[in-house]
Amino acid sequence: MPHIALPKGLPGISSGFAFRPETAAPMRELAHILLHEPGSLSPGERELIATYVSSQNDCFFCQTSHGAAAAAHQAGDWTLVDQVRADPQTAGVSDKLKSLLTIAGKVQQGGKHVTPDDIAHARSFGATDLEIHDTVLIAAAFCMYNRYVDGLATWQPEDPNLYAAMGERLAAHGYRTPSIKA
Repeated sequence: MPHIALPKGLPGISSGFAFRPETAAPMRELAHILLHEPGSLSPGERELIATYVSSQNDCFFCQTSHGAAAAAHQAGDWTLVDQVRADPQTAGVSDKLKSLLTIAGKVQQGGKHVTPDDIAHARSFGATDLEIHDTVLIAAAFCMYNRYVDGLATWQPEDPNLYAAMGERLAAHGYRTPSIKA
């Protein structure tokens, strides 16, 4: 049960966004730019970063919805999503993405955990300054989104079909408009 009177029937972050639309707009825009707009990392790779950080924060809604978006970028295949959540260093992703996931995991623990060696390691696999920047910002933003969702005790349904549909929509259209209708 949510800690405050959130709109009923809206899962996860959607209920917080509906409760206070003026704060939802910039939060949606940030997610859209980081996860959906063109960048040197694919949208699927960026969704994997969001999923990994959310799994480390134990946020069921975010790790499942963004995992579904990452899977949607892989024709509905959850294999990489499950591998990254379990252990990014043995997942079937590039060495560059593994090094960026290491950085994301350290940001999740606390920004000062990221070291010059972590950055050099990512660069050794071809990570650009933009990719490093966006990885850090995705990780930091998802710490905020995860705490927002869980700190309000939002409703987090368990129906995998709801998340699959949400993931397809997010992968196709992004984050500027609500993904779930009441």
